[in-house]
Amino acid sequence: MEDSSQIPPSSNRDSDADSDISFTVKFSGRSIPIATSPDSLIKDVKSLLQPLTNVLPRGQKLIFKGKILDDSMTLRASEVNNGAKVMLMASQGLHQGGGPILKAAQAQPIIRGTNRSYNVAKEKAVATVDKTHLERWKLTGVVALAERNLEFIPDEVWACGPSTRILDISNNSVECVPLRIGSLTSMQKLFMNANGLSDQLINWEGLSSLKFLTVLSMNQNDLTALPPALGAITSLRQLYVANNKLTSLPMEIGHLTQLEVLKVNNNRLTFHQIFCWSSLRLLATCKT
Repeated sequence: MEDSSQIPPSSNRDSDADSDISFTVKFSGRSIPIATSPDSLIKDVKSLLQPLTNVLPRGQKLIFKGKILDDSMTLRASEVNNGAKVMLMASQGLHQGGGPILKAAQAQPIIRGTNRSYNVAKEKAVATVDKTHLERWKLTGVVALAERNLEFIPDEVWACGPSTRILDISNNSVECVPLRIGSLTSMQKLFMNANGLSDQLINWEGLSSLKFLTVLSMNQNDLTALPPALGAITSLRQLYVANNKLTSLPMEIGHLTQLEVLKVNNNRLTFHQIFCWSSLRLLATCKT
């Protein structure tokens, strides 16, 4: 007779299969923590790393145990487990904006679960933006400010105005998205991952006025709800709000008829969100 005591309960097996893994990516003297599903493809990990490193996915080589990881394989199949250390090598000339983010631009740790009020009069981290950067931003349309110890969006960003196509302020301590975000009228991609963003301090009126915005990424913040105004950003094709505290999604999200990618995993959603839009190509199922 088979000894059932040696067979783990199915619920435990399912739980283990669904749990995210945490590992570290070493790049330019920095250690970048990553938490994602073990079934994520290597190419998906590269996409996560792009706003954190300024290195385009096609310019990334991820090396683990002396082998270059294959884009088509999963982390599980590549034997990348909890606590693993992966090395990232970047190819020359395949950087976005001002090039790769180096060790000197390390961010302050982001502390979750605290209710910090936004006070414009408080002491702020100083963003060093020289004339050369400003000119480059206006020329390329790419404003790369990830991991700059920012607590607010610098005034130089607003000076770029309609020249801005891409704004990346990921991995800072920015808590407020002001109405002035609407002045970046040509913006197509906005990355605000891993900040201190909360519901009350995001001006959705400004965001909803961005008529060309196709990518909005707000992973790993303190969001508990998305407002009906989200449905006014009808140009959106990709929406990333994973790793927040969302308990529901607004019905107005159905107005986003061009939406192709929706990422909502690792929130507090208690049911699977299913959207039957003809243009939807990727359905992200919530983890409960």
